Amino acid sequence: MARIYVIEDDPAVRGEVEVLLERAGHEAVCACAFDRVAESGLVARPDLVLLDLGLPGTDGLIVARELRQASDVPIIVLTSRTTDVDELMSMSMGADAFIEKPYNGQVLLAHIDAVLRRAGRAGAAGRTMEHAGLVLDLSRSRASFEGREVDLTKNELRILETLMRRPGRVVSREELMEALWSTDSFVDDNTLTVNVNRLRQTLARIGATDYVVTRRGQGYAV
Repeated sequence: MARIYVIEDDPAVRGEVEVLLERAGHEAVCACAFDRVAESGLVARPDLVLLDLGLPGTDGLIVARELRQASDVPIIVLTSRTTDVDELMSMSMGADAFIEKPYNGQVLLAHIDAVLRRAGRAGAAGRTMEHAGLVLDLSRSRASFEGREVDLTKNELRILETLMRRPGRVVSREELMEALWSTDSFVDDNTLTVNVNRLRQTLARIGATDYVVTRRGQGYAV
């Protein structure tokens, strides 16, 4: 888990990002005021800063510069200001990545993990998830259950990770297909069924039989 400081003035976007981060197992800390937001961000001691450029009373580029002058905390710019100049200025001010709005949630999470991994921050390599006795090692793409381990394919990892981020809750087939598509493997409805069945077979090899449950007409759950 990483602590991520969100500097975003749009309440709707801020709430959406907060939910996305928390479902992904991160801790989201959101800025409440923007007059001394860089200073507030440093006080929060985050592992990463998610920064909008269009802020009231200041500019995100100035905030990025202030953060970088005082800290090496990773910065990802998430903004609707998408000119080449904005991107170049963001990178020159010390941003580690530049993402345009509207954004894909899974792609944003992938960027966050990549930046954290490069920076050696919390929540990157070695991150694990656990539910009902099954442990998922995200960095090694491996699942373990009652002392036995098995390697997962890219699609098996993505499906299991998506389900384990919402334990006990139904994840729709559409959400799972979007998660798979975000790993550059477009799947249709039938292909999703095939991938889920393969995941079940893989988990059964380590004794986690019936770990993934079908909710007919709704989706899947763990």
